[in-house]
Amino acid sequence: MTNVSESTSAPWAEPKVTGILVLANGSVFRAKGLGAIGDAVGEVCFNTAITGYQEILTDPSYAGQIITFTFPHIGNVGANDEDIETSNLASESGVRGCILRANVTDPSNWRASKHLDKWLSSRGIIALAGLDTRALTAHIRENGMPNGVIAHDPDGNFDIEALKKKAAEWPGLEGMDLVPDVTTGQRYDWDETSWVLGEGYGRQENPEHHVVALDYGIKRNILRLLADRGCKVTVVPATASAEDILAMKPDGIFLSNGPGDPAATGEYAVPVIRSLVDSGLPVFGICLGHQMLALAVGAKTGKMHQGHHGANHPVKDHTTGKVEIVSMNHGFAVRSDSLPANAEETHVSLFDGSNCGLRLKDRPVFSVQHHPEASPGPQDSHYLFTRFVNLIRARKGQELLPERAMREAS
Repeated sequence: MTNVSESTSAPWAEPKVTGILVLANGSVFRAKGLGAIGDAVGEVCFNTAITGYQEILTDPSYAGQIITFTFPHIGNVGANDEDIETSNLASESGVRGCILRANVTDPSNWRASKHLDKWLSSRGIIALAGLDTRALTAHIRENGMPNGVIAHDPDGNFDIEALKKKAAEWPGLEGMDLVPDVTTGQRYDWDETSWVLGEGYGRQENPEHHVVALDYGIKRNILRLLADRGCKVTVVPATASAEDILAMKPDGIFLSNGPGDPAATGEYAVPVIRSLVDSGLPVFGICLGHQMLALAVGAKTGKMHQGHHGANHPVKDHTTGKVEIVSMNHGFAVRSDSLPANAEETHVSLFDGSNCGLRLKDRPVFSVQHHPEASPGPQDSHYLFTRFVNLIRARKGQELLPERAMREAS
């Protein structure tokens, strides 16, 4: 089940094992170590995207997880300083490690500023190359996302029994609140807009609306797309109170993505969200924000068998009848059968029928499970940001913007 992709002058010689993955059930995968040196414990998942690995590895929603890339060639375009999603500069994204099939080649892209191996090391991310990712993915599909320890030692010295014990004793993501590891420590304003070829990122200099975003692990491109649509965004910590948020007199509330078990974070976040919903302000949630909004209105969430992680997931928007190709990253899901009478399911996964969106019938409130700020379709779901801004404009008595204009023009 294992294979090490490492050149050697003697074809009959055993390649040196410098990296290892040990699962909680005792399974051991040997490979070549990359990135940071040491070991880290987390939940092992697989991601089916073929591009965007740097954005994936800096997505705070992956805190506590070890990512297995099913696409074999990762690292070909190197890394740069622009494709980073974590907005909290005081911390890393929280991803525990990554696993690759092929060895990382030298970068071949005009935007590359660093080799992926060096970039991983600089961010403290442990990686393995040359591991049989198809076998590991099959294991996850059959048995669910296991706990495991990823380790890298240039000398190849591993205490296998100690690593097995560490993997077996880690409690797992269910019941774990990881938001404190990735949220901002203080309030800040955001005005950066989307990247444009030849220009880079811009600035929103004439905002029409004020949005307060609760940071459960927010991604930068979410903030950029809000700024694109005329919003001044004030980002607040996950523990901000409803009173403090409402005192800022926002036009709308955004509930961000993030890692961990929504029920655990919801212990302190759900009462705040409930008060914000009751205020009558427009509310938009993504990912963890979607799950905790569901909890706030009386629905339930649960752990998934293998989760949804990738950039090729078909989701149907029942409000338009259209199918979108979206980016997914979640291991928990809202239970459709638990939605209250005043909430309706708006989006559903065409892979397994799981819930991917809701809206309230009596409030200007909606949310989605997938990541509409990503570009897998490439912009199939960007209209959701316009939908949110239109709720704000409607409350102000302003003319609404065409929801699909941006998608239809692309």
